[in-house]
Amino acid sequence: MAERRIVSGEAFEDERNFEYSLRPRLLAEFTGQRKVKEIIAIAIEAARSRGDALDHVLIYGPPGLGKTTLAFIIANELGVRFQQTSGPVVQIKGDLTGILTQLTERQVLFVDEVHRLQPEIEEILYAGLEDFRVDVLIGQGPGARTHTLPLAPFTFIGATTRAGLISGPLRTRFGIILHLDYYAPEDLATIARRSGAILKVEMDEEGTAEIARRSRGTPRIANRLLRRVRDYAQVRADGRVTAPVARQALDMLQVDQLGFDEMDRKLLLTIIEKYGGGPVGLNTIAASISEEVEAIEEIYEPFLIQCGFLNRTPRGRMATPLAYRHFGKEPAGGGQPALF
Repeated sequence: MAERRIVSGEAFEDERNFEYSLRPRLLAEFTGQRKVKEIIAIAIEAARSRGDALDHVLIYGPPGLGKTTLAFIIANELGVRFQQTSGPVVQIKGDLTGILTQLTERQVLFVDEVHRLQPEIEEILYAGLEDFRVDVLIGQGPGARTHTLPLAPFTFIGATTRAGLISGPLRTRFGIILHLDYYAPEDLATIARRSGAILKVEMDEEGTAEIARRSRGTPRIANRLLRRVRDYAQVRADGRVTAPVARQALDMLQVDQLGFDEMDRKLLLTIIEKYGGGPVGLNTIAASISEEVEAIEEIYEPFLIQCGFLNRTPRGRMATPLAYRHFGKEPAGGGQPALF
């Protein structure tokens, strides 16, 4: 379930540093996404051999799959500086101009939530990405003139959970487009083992597999669940993460065998019980479960659709037969719910 809590700046920084400590720093350490890794490895090797800046990269996919981690790995493998910002942070033209003019040769500039860049900001970016220059307007009215500032060749990496919202002109300026998909349980188990070794958590194979199965195909969730299971093992067991300990901890956290949490179940049951399985509009669902529309679209729906429990139709969202069977429910009027 999406967390809503107030934390101090120091606590947030500690949490972020903790997350960073679990992230791989080299491509060889990055688990899963084999096709993506192959494409990146070839592009990096070619750019290094030529001494050129790597082509601009767009990475898209659901949250928590490693977009930021991959951007950092690319910079690390290239041996260049890494600068990070996000679309909502860059509010005025002067912000982006300042960032671009400070970039060094072949540096990586990473922009998270790139789909949220404002149109006027994007317009400045086009010339920077294509011709490595930025045009600055000096003065106003009839006396205004344009001054062109050259930029050092650099690599722009954009990350987004909503690739469809990126404008056509911006999308065409990316030379490498990478799609991250949900991870297989065996890849998540490898990630959990690596994180467990960093955290000095004693785990057996069955305990690791139990965490991996309930991690929604997402490394960020696997690491989060691992830390909670570790806490449970230290307080309620002997400190060792075994399958029974992992099951007890995850059941306490209300994470079921498929990785569904309280909000997943609430969303599906609302569609089934309140709206007869659908179709029902997204805004209606959001109001019914007291959740933001964006959170439903970006956090919950992609996994439920991937698992085959939810369908998007032109008329709204619909629960599938799998959802009914999972909750032991019968569709209204008996029989099987329609497939769309």
